[in-house]
Amino acid sequence: MIEKLIKKNKIYHGSVIDLFCDEVELPNGATAKRAYLRHPGAAAVLPFMDKENIILVKQYRHAINQITYEIPAGKIDNGEPPLECATRELEEETGYKAKKLEALLSFYPTTAFSNEVIYLFAAFGLKEGKPNPDEDEFVSREIISFKEAVEMVKTGKIRDSKTIIALLYFENILK
Repeated sequence: MIEKLIKKNKIYHGSVIDLFCDEVELPNGATAKRAYLRHPGAAAVLPFMDKENIILVKQYRHAINQITYEIPAGKIDNGEPPLECATRELEEETGYKAKKLEALLSFYPTTAFSNEVIYLFAAFGLKEGKPNPDEDEFVSREIISFKEAVEMVKTGKIRDSKTIIALLYFENILK
C-alpha cells in the first residue's frame, strides 16, 4: 500500500501553503503523480460564553464565494505550539481571552490533497476585550446558543468542517 517517492517537485511556494506535484512508484510498480498542499497546521477554538452560548465568527471566504459561520481559527506560526495559536486566534478574532483552554482533538481535514492538521480546543471563562484581526481579515463575532449552532449544522447553514467537527464532537462525545 505504501508509495515510494521518485521525485519531489515543488510547483508553488506561498506565505501559507506550498504546492507539490511529486512522482511516486505505486505498490504494483507503476508510476503516478501526486499533487498536494503542504500546510503548517492550524488551531481552532470553540469558545463558550457560558454553559448555553458560544461565539462564532462570520466571514467571507473567497474560495467558495460565501459568507461562513466558523469557530475562531488560524494558521500556526513557525514553531508555535497549537495551544498558543488557539489563544492568539481567539483574541484576534473575537477580542476574548479564556481562563481555560481544553484540548479536544486534532484531525486532517483533507488527506487526499493536503497534510494540514487542525488542533481543536474548547475555551471557558471568557473575558471580553477588543478584537484585533489581521489587516486582511474581516470578521464579525456572533454570540449564539450552542443548541442553535448544532441546529445550523443540521440545516446546512454551518458547512465549515472544523466548526462541524468541534460542535458535534462536543455535543456527542463530551457532553
